[in-house]
Amino acid sequence: MAIPVVDSHIHLFPASHLSTLTWYKPGGPLGSQHSVDEYRRASSTMSMRDDAPDSKYLRGFVFLETDRLSSVTDNQSDGPGWQHALDEVSFLTRIALGEPITGEGHDAAHKDLCLAIIPWAPLPGGPEALLPYMARVKERTKEEPIWRKIRGVRYLVQDKPPGVMLQHSFIEGLRWLGRQGLTFDLGVDARQGGLHQLREAVEMMRQLGDQSPVKIIINHMCKPNLHLAPSEVSSHPEFVEWRDLMLRMANASPNTYMKLSGAFSELPLSEANGLLAIEDLVAHMKPWTDVLFDAFGCERVMFGSDWPVCNLGGGGNEVSWNRWIQVVEGILDKRGLTPAQQAGVWGGVAVKAYDINL
Repeated sequence: MAIPVVDSHIHLFPASHLSTLTWYKPGGPLGSQHSVDEYRRASSTMSMRDDAPDSKYLRGFVFLETDRLSSVTDNQSDGPGWQHALDEVSFLTRIALGEPITGEGHDAAHKDLCLAIIPWAPLPGGPEALLPYMARVKERTKEEPIWRKIRGVRYLVQDKPPGVMLQHSFIEGLRWLGRQGLTFDLGVDARQGGLHQLREAVEMMRQLGDQSPVKIIINHMCKPNLHLAPSEVSSHPEFVEWRDLMLRMANASPNTYMKLSGAFSELPLSEANGLLAIEDLVAHMKPWTDVLFDAFGCERVMFGSDWPVCNLGGGGNEVSWNRWIQVVEGILDKRGLTPAQQAGVWGGVAVKAYDINL
């Protein structure tokens, strides 16, 4: 029987919304529309039918917010407010309902691919900001079945000043999410942002306590420094500390999960541009992925493509999604996971972590 694949981490944005993205630059590598049509072209090597002869089929995806221009308060005099983030929710609502605006790049045929929506939320504002914001998110989803697809939130901390995660309001905001049955996607960057971000995340988890109800779903292996040469990785101080921090995150709570995603954009340019053979990529990543499985166990590691960011270093939209599928296949095979354990990584863990109703 074919294994259902749940892509736990993708981004979508229509051309009409490009100017609302914090990172958008005309002519940039992602500076064009990336909606469901483009995603399906990237993932077209995998069937959407569970009766297909292939070993796996694409059951659907989890959408992650795309870092819109926004501010913690909705006071327009203090910043962009919530409008762009809420417009993103409306865009995903149209995708999930199969009711596109002309030119948005999706249609009713693919609406069931949208399994879960993880919007931006003003987490540093604590419950006082989250309560009214999430009420407005609910208004934007229009129908109860779409509202139920809102399974958590993300507030990127990888580009924020040190100390944000340790603010009292931030911690209380996480507790509030847990009480509402919502998850928090944690985005930190060990390579470009520094390991101090991971140390701060560990302290945040310590303050929450191991009985905290909020599920923390960690993005992209915390973006480790894959620039390190394989010959020096195991003894390099940066790898040694990253490994220790992964163990501490995993042990902080049984409600912490890890996404096996985001590697292509972290590779050295020489390897990304040279498009290493799949087996070489698997070998390059093995020290890092071994740590993840040792720390979290296969029961808390989930597949994610990080599309379309995976196109950076992955060979472009025509090949990158399928190449990452092959890399993950190699990682799971080298790890010696059973068929049931592999099925969990491909989809079962994401369904459990996000409480997705298939």
